[in-house]
Amino acid sequence: MQSGCWPVSFESNAVKSHLNLKARSERISDRMRRRAFLASVSRAALAFPFFPLLLRAEGNQTSGQLNDRKAWDALIANLETQIPKWMEDSILPGLSMLMMKDAKVFWRRGFGFRDSASKAPVDNDTLFEAGSVSKTVFAYAVMKLCEKGIMDLDTPLTHYTSERFLEGDPRLELITARRVLSHTSGFQNWRSEKKPLQIQFNPGEKFSYSGEGYSYLQSVLTHLTGQPIEAYMKANIFVPFGMASTGYIWNEMFDKHAARPHDREGKPFPNKKRTAQDVARYAAAGDLHTTPTDYAKFLIEVIEPKKPDAFRLNQKSLTEMVRPQVKVNDSTSWALGWEIEHTPRGNFIGHGGDNKGFHAFAVASPEHKSGYIIMTNGDNGTDVLKKVMETINRFLTT
Repeated sequence: MQSGCWPVSFESNAVKSHLNLKARSERISDRMRRRAFLASVSRAALAFPFFPLLLRAEGNQTSGQLNDRKAWDALIANLETQIPKWMEDSILPGLSMLMMKDAKVFWRRGFGFRDSASKAPVDNDTLFEAGSVSKTVFAYAVMKLCEKGIMDLDTPLTHYTSERFLEGDPRLELITARRVLSHTSGFQNWRSEKKPLQIQFNPGEKFSYSGEGYSYLQSVLTHLTGQPIEAYMKANIFVPFGMASTGYIWNEMFDKHAARPHDREGKPFPNKKRTAQDVARYAAAGDLHTTPTDYAKFLIEVIEPKKPDAFRLNQKSLTEMVRPQVKVNDSTSWALGWEIEHTPRGNFIGHGGDNKGFHAFAVASPEHKSGYIIMTNGDNGTDVLKKVMETINRFLTT
């Protein structure tokens, strides 16, 4: 790679968007602010990721003289110094972060406490709620079913089961796996007592983020496979990929290693211990518990996969999964389970996650074989995520 590969104007605009979003979000509720900000952080993260971490040459220095390893080490040293300070300032109990380079784990580190009451520290075995990052793993499983011919991306889901997710709307016949995974199903994000489930526009017409769509597709997957989601994902993703610390239903391992959620004052509250009934509805959309180390094992299979087998996708399926399906704005599209940020130096895939007391995001470059994952266990997690992103931006544009 040559020096000067990261456009300063593009990255500066990303930081400005953070500031504008923060100003706007002060006028809405805390819940909406956290969700909107996390989405912005995820998009900005895609705009200035770590790849390939070559600084712009200055003076007599040339790109050939710049030591790539030293650049990475400098960023890590900076983060290790600053993150504890930011966590203290923002009252964030715990954070776990991992970076990948050349499709390998380059650095991982836990900061703070998984439980502020017991002072149990965050370590590499600490599990966090991944929130909507869960969708990426589920999308991979769906793509494998399609590759095997058990499901087709463009066949209406009503073809696979007589149980109707919604009665009284013939547009249900237009909802396919592709439209669910790309958030063009037409469903709202989540139904409520005041707003029952409905198809809000013709499926395929436009992008509109929907957890309900993923819940519908999950029900079809479990019907076709004859297995509950936990059992199916364990047998077809978690075990084959070596993700021993990943799952949905609360178990003894979670009791020992799960981080507790914390509010904005840093006070812990009880974990929501998901049951089989809970995950039967919400697993695909947001119930994954995992560690950055485990999630990296999955992410590496996306950016530099091993030889395809009964569990791993072939190159055609992987290419389709990360191909833009619907345009969101001038710089962002949605693929199948992934958000894509388009930059002058290539596309970057990623996803944010936002559950009560937990915030996370993951970013990767299939082209550069690099990426990172950050998970936090406090409602103030987005405050620290923003500072991490700004640090990376300054580092890359210095």
